[in-house]
Amino acid sequence: MSIFSIGLSGLSAAQTALSTTSNNLSNVYTEGYNRQVTILGESYSNGSTGTGVSVDEVQRQFNSYVTEQYNDANSQKSALESYQSQVSQIDNLLADSDAGLAPLVQDFFSSLDDLSGAASDPAAREGVLGSASSMAAQFRSFDSYLSDMRDSLNGQLEGTVTDINNTATQIASLNDQITQARAKSGGEEPNTLLDKRDKLVSDLNELVGAELNVQDGKTYNINLENGQPLVSGTRSYDLEAVSSNEDPSRTVIGYRDAAGNINQIDDGAFENGELGGLLSFRNETLDSVQNQLGRMTVVLGSEFNAVHESGKDLNGDDGEAFFNIGSPRVMSNSQNDGNAAITADYSDVNQLTSSDYRITATGDDDVYQAERLSDGKTTTLTLDGDDKASLDGVSLTFSGTAQEGDTFMLQPTRTASQDFEVAISDGAEIAASSSADGDDSNGEVGSGNNENALALLDLQSEKIVGGTSSISDAYASLVNDVGNTTNITQVNLDAQSALTEQLREYQQSESGVNLDEEYANLMRYQQYYQANARVIDVGSTVLDSVLQLR
Repeated sequence: MSIFSIGLSGLSAAQTALSTTSNNLSNVYTEGYNRQVTILGESYSNGSTGTGVSVDEVQRQFNSYVTEQYNDANSQKSALESYQSQVSQIDNLLADSDAGLAPLVQDFFSSLDDLSGAASDPAAREGVLGSASSMAAQFRSFDSYLSDMRDSLNGQLEGTVTDINNTATQIASLNDQITQARAKSGGEEPNTLLDKRDKLVSDLNELVGAELNVQDGKTYNINLENGQPLVSGTRSYDLEAVSSNEDPSRTVIGYRDAAGNINQIDDGAFENGELGGLLSFRNETLDSVQNQLGRMTVVLGSEFNAVHESGKDLNGDDGEAFFNIGSPRVMSNSQNDGNAAITADYSDVNQLTSSDYRITATGDDDVYQAERLSDGKTTTLTLDGDDKASLDGVSLTFSGTAQEGDTFMLQPTRTASQDFEVAISDGAEIAASSSADGDDSNGEVGSGNNENALALLDLQSEKIVGGTSSISDAYASLVNDVGNTTNITQVNLDAQSALTEQLREYQQSESGVNLDEEYANLMRYQQYYQANARVIDVGSTVLDSVLQLR
């Protein structure tokens, strides 16, 4: 091999190295770019004589193990961020000292205190109506806010699912492009395509928890947390945001299998990524808060109505219901085979919980199984002669014929606050007097007796919520629980963010572009190029000298 060929091989290697270094510098701020290094090797002739230098490969500095750790940590961080952004909204709503429920509940009972001191005073009676209306409006307002959050969350789920599908489709497409590029280049690694694919995998983990499996060290296969494939070679499988079979107002995630069927996935199958955070928030916080708010509405309204109906109003008439309250909601699963239906009413509000229930037909017309979703406790429901059964303060009436496995969703308090309002419009209709004494000293019916007003006032301190808390205590407990959840989530988010950043720095220390290092390489390879150019120059001088000898 001539000195010219050796020098030319060095020039070519130097040019490749300079090009690689320049590419690194150009992409220093490119998200997902992995630093590249030119790997040089000595060329041999007949296994012994050096023939210069060769470029073995342009190697991508990528550590799959560290990157996988980073993606997992980032997926958990994304879930916590989604959860925190949602729960903080409820925390701000409930804890607002000015716009919260606590001041209005206090105002309502203060107006009853005023009424008890002047039972026949029209102004005091109007004060009770006004404060009651304000309190009821705030209950409805809070419920409306939570319902709006639920609708917004449904929209976010749809958007997240669209992003997941688009990302999975791109990964599958890149699997195909990378395979073709390797085949055309004789096995040379298409680093740009590899960077794009790994960036998409990272993006996908921010959206949903995903498990990466590398087939034959090359093709990416990705599964959901429950093991169902999302990307398999060059094929991707779509998720869909669909209405729940159990509750049409609830958006859930469906999986379209190879046969084109959509199977709804349990929310608990998603823990990480934005999708997991949104679903966890709905199941753990949003449902619970709206149910607890509804429970307080039902208990307050029912207990107040019971006492009010035992008294006499200013006209001497029996008291009527003071508040209108909602009723339990029961929904039949859209996949049920039978035609059974269930209606529900409140039977004992002191036994109400803030949980939802799944009722399942056993195949025996008179026997159903009820699962309390908050803790998984199951109860056997045996219908009486009137096709009725009781469950935690709710009376259930069954009709039609159910097939074994048919399910029904019972939400005792979810929508109770929607219709909470004052049922009377005239202050004279407030039953402040006791039915035991309908005449005052002037012979006017019920005008001066305040015994029922005092009984209504006593409800403020009575433990009417589950037999353990007053209305104010129950609300304070709700505010405290949401506040604790918000604080704990923030602490977990801070810790996870620190871990994610640590892994990110570790990953970048190997794969990221260091400007100082690349500047040094630029100078080194420039000198390398100049040295090989000098080799060619020397060879030319030697050749000229040889020619002159002739």
